[in-house]
Amino acid sequence: MPSTSILVLLLSFATGCRLTRAESAGLLTSRSVLSRKVLPVTESTLIKPATGLTSAGYIALEDAHVAHNYHPLPVVIATGDGAWVTDVEGRRYLDCLAAYSAVNFGHGHPIPVQAAKDQLARATLVSRAFHSDQLGVFAAELTALAGKDMMLPMNTGAEAVESGIKVARKWGHDVKGIDNPSIVVAAGNFHGRTISIVSFSDDADARDGFGPYTPGFRSVPYGDVAAVEAACDDSTVAVLVEPIQGEGGVIIPPADYLPGLRDLCDRRRMLLICDEIQSGLGRTGATFAAEHVGVEPDLYLLGKALGAGVVPVSAVVGNRDVLGVLRPGQHGSTFGGNPLAAAVGLSVVRMLADGSWQRRATELGDVLGQNLRGLIGRGVTSVRQIGLWAGVDIDPALGTGRQVSQALMERGLLVKDTQGSTIRMAPPLVVTADELTWLVDQLSEVLGELR
Repeated sequence: MPSTSILVLLLSFATGCRLTRAESAGLLTSRSVLSRKVLPVTESTLIKPATGLTSAGYIALEDAHVAHNYHPLPVVIATGDGAWVTDVEGRRYLDCLAAYSAVNFGHGHPIPVQAAKDQLARATLVSRAFHSDQLGVFAAELTALAGKDMMLPMNTGAEAVESGIKVARKWGHDVKGIDNPSIVVAAGNFHGRTISIVSFSDDADARDGFGPYTPGFRSVPYGDVAAVEAACDDSTVAVLVEPIQGEGGVIIPPADYLPGLRDLCDRRRMLLICDEIQSGLGRTGATFAAEHVGVEPDLYLLGKALGAGVVPVSAVVGNRDVLGVLRPGQHGSTFGGNPLAAAVGLSVVRMLADGSWQRRATELGDVLGQNLRGLIGRGVTSVRQIGLWAGVDIDPALGTGRQVSQALMERGLLVKDTQGSTIRMAPPLVVTADELTWLVDQLSEVLGELR
């Protein structure tokens, strides 16, 4: 049984009453407490967040009370609008990360925000125990966008990856009759940080110290079709890859890589699973990055931009012959496919339907790429760019990616370092050509100061 003090605390929350010292000491019965008048919830009774803190104060609060699983730049963002964010002191920054592509359409885009507002006034969660009037419409239009006929709704990108793995294994058991199915993955991958996913990661920070690891995965060099084929045997049910490795520094594979995997999977009757959580939904200038080389996978793993930075929305998208292996009770999510997420996701799908965002990413990507390549030999050793996504390798003699990122922050630009000397750029698709030119000018000046 809970102690009296815990019961009193629960009663305090339940009734909205501030208990007296006598009540807190348990001297009065719970019945007398419950008989007291319940105070209305008003602005004065709500707990308000701390106000008036500086950036240093907010950072100190996080350091004290949030697990240290991230190492963010020392900027505290209060508001966002389009491609720009503003910190608590009122300084503005061009956001060139867009929450790892989750904010593809900019901060506060009116279409998904309005969709969320409208649905907030109706119903936000019913669970999958019942139907909603949002999920079916969202599913129909998302699958049409992808050229598929079924989807499995989830919330986060890592959930979509885990779900894709489960579907592939179930397909292997049920369709191919394999008792111990295996999946081939690529070295340098980033699919999330759940136990199964870090089990096939070669990122020491994500993997070390989290064993024992989930078996059933074989890792081979990225971009090497022959290595994938050599790793396959009769137990192999799928190949899981990112069409472009974002966390690796926007690593673009050879043009024949995905077509080669498609051919291999067709010949060996395996599933090709493309993790498009960062690369998909307009970022690269196409709805899906695999489209650039004419490849359609068996399963798309989607997330991030599917929720427009408003709510977490993810999905596994495929055809009935694969996703149809799932039966009631075999997989689920209380929040997956909730009406709020479905309404926002539907708004995103409709934004992408006419291809205008994809064309914008292509056109502006040309501006970004051309300007960045002009810095090669002037503090930059290599640039990889596709659409509005770029990996820029900084000359290690000048500094680390973190140091360059921090210097850009001081100039009003937010980027993210990765892999030591690389910085990633993924500005929202609402960014302008002038803003992109200014971005590269600032990088040029930072590199000049470091030389």
